[in-house]
Amino acid sequence: MTYSILWADDEIDLLTPYILFLENKGYQVTTVNSGADALELVEKQKFDVLFLDENMPGMSGLEVLISIKQIRPNLPVIMITKSEEEELMEDAIGSKIADYLIKPLNPNQLLLSVKRIFDKKRLEEEKTNISYQQEFRALSLQYQDQLSAKEWADIYKKLLYWELEIDKTENKSMAEVLSSQKSEANVHFSKFIENSYENWLQKPDTETPILSHLMMRKYVFPKLKEKSPLFFILVDNLRFDQWKILEGFIQEYFQLEQEETYYSILPTTTAYARNAIFAGMMPLEIQKNYPDKWIFDLGDSEDEEGFNQYEEFYLQEQLKRLRINAKASYHKIIHQYQGKNLVDNFSKLLTNDLNVIVYNFVDMLSHARTDMAMIKELAPDESAYRSLTASWFLHSPLFDLLKRIADKKGRVIITTDHGMIRVQNPIKIVGDRTTNTNLRYKQGKNLNWDNTNKMMVSRKPEQLFLPKPNVSTTYVFSKEDYMFAYPNNYNHYVNHYRNTFQHGGISLEECIIPVVYLTGK
Repeated sequence: MTYSILWADDEIDLLTPYILFLENKGYQVTTVNSGADALELVEKQKFDVLFLDENMPGMSGLEVLISIKQIRPNLPVIMITKSEEEELMEDAIGSKIADYLIKPLNPNQLLLSVKRIFDKKRLEEEKTNISYQQEFRALSLQYQDQLSAKEWADIYKKLLYWELEIDKTENKSMAEVLSSQKSEANVHFSKFIENSYENWLQKPDTETPILSHLMMRKYVFPKLKEKSPLFFILVDNLRFDQWKILEGFIQEYFQLEQEETYYSILPTTTAYARNAIFAGMMPLEIQKNYPDKWIFDLGDSEDEEGFNQYEEFYLQEQLKRLRINAKASYHKIIHQYQGKNLVDNFSKLLTNDLNVIVYNFVDMLSHARTDMAMIKELAPDESAYRSLTASWFLHSPLFDLLKRIADKKGRVIITTDHGMIRVQNPIKIVGDRTTNTNLRYKQGKNLNWDNTNKMMVSRKPEQLFLPKPNVSTTYVFSKEDYMFAYPNNYNHYVNHYRNTFQHGGISLEECIIPVVYLTGK
């Protein structure tokens, strides 16, 4: 492909050697002697880049730049000048130039600047693909080893790194290969959880990861020893890859002091994992200690938040039990106006030692995605889902709140209760009317299924510290990207929920989740 360059300079005749150099490299160069001529040509012809001298008679380079951006807002402009004045540089950069070069010019300097514009995406894609191919085999070989929980978290973070890097490339030519490798990783990870999870609970040792019920004790309460207020923000259903997208917006305001992962308990749902976080107990322990507060996940309820009515109570009880003398507030944000009210009353939060804020939007978005055709169109895959999350965050009261915290040099912990996975494949299951409705796990006393290999079965829930509504209650957890489907109206059900994001089962995406500590810059 031949790229066309328009070069505007009142001393263009002196630049002939540079023009010939670029033409020998395969570029087509058109020259003009003034900013007015440049504007006239840009209106009539299509150019791929504009070289613009800043100091020309008549219209200055900056004046031409403003007019050019109105006519061709996406035309890359490389400003060329003899001046090294900082104010001029700032004006040019503020006008969204592609590059800034200072005379005397160097031919290779020009070539590099052009390549940054024309070939940047291609070169980055080639480099990304080669680097990923080099690591592909090493990652695949790791799955065959006996891995610890920490090693699995490291593998997951590496896979997400490459997923995000490949997602930035134009053609995404390695996306399918990476998707297959993630699927293979989930097969091995699911076996790892099935073989390890009960031991983590019954016989914890140094290899046992931090689980939901110990998360605040490990990552939150030790930070209360410092004098400034601590903000603990739980954005439910936030996967690690979504956090990495949000990090790009947050890093302008905060210093990342600590980035860790921990493991969500099973089932990886709001009702179990988030209650465990705030109570500092496993679900069976919560049910035994607070029987009037625990609500069983019955099949006739679709509202997960109905199971999380006592989070503030559990939090205060945990603080008392651990003898932590801290003034704590609790806020749950379900609607936009609640988030705005919290920002408006920000100064009151500064009087607390600990401010706990639960943000429900990502969870609501993921469930809305199941039912709303428009959201399905907007987020058909992980890449689009990340973009949707980013768009929400940029315009959310949560981002406004974080900016206010950063202005006060505040401290923040951001985490979640569980992740989610895009489900693809069905497992037929039969249950009575008391069986819960979640697609990724089922709890019931008369369950029958057709694919044991793709699920983890617990006939003794007490071994996993899970409550039993009935003596014969069984829990089953789907693995990888499988979902449970009833035989009745089977095809319609499967087609309706396939490619939706769900949680409750066993996968890297659901189980391994972020917890980060930030301080305001």
